[in-house]
Amino acid sequence: MNNSITQTTPAYKTFILNHEWHSYVIGFFVGAFMIVIYLWMIAGLISLLIHLYHSFFDGWSHSAEYMIKDVLVILALLEFIRILQSYLILGRVRVTFIIDVALVVLIGELIGFWYRKVNMPEVFLGICVISVLIALRTITAKFSPACDGS
Repeated sequence: MNNSITQTTPAYKTFILNHEWHSYVIGFFVGAFMIVIYLWMIAGLISLLIHLYHSFFDGWSHSAEYMIKDVLVILALLEFIRILQSYLILGRVRVTFIIDVALVVLIGELIGFWYRKVNMPEVFLGICVISVLIALRTITAKFSPACDGS
């Protein structure tokens, strides 16, 4: 019997659309983007340290807002780097990682409401969206497919 072999190369054969070349280019750009994000995180840490230094002399309450925002942006960037690493390793992006980034950003916005005058329906809406994302995160973690590509 003749065993059928799955064709892994596309039907077309051009230099520009070669799938191996494409994966190297995407890997290069994702790696370069990750380096830019690392530099952005270093700038955020420097900004955090500057605000921490000024908080001793200018008052804690004014600098606390900036420090909290800087920390949350750094956490969101760490989650985003986790998404990019997942893409490079697995070849796909897991939904749980995307929900993690959304949760970090939305919790940061909810904390930012503390320093702004916001009416209660907006705060309640933010809490409801975060609650739904937490439920989705729990469901996707429980029913996520195996990492081996199956």
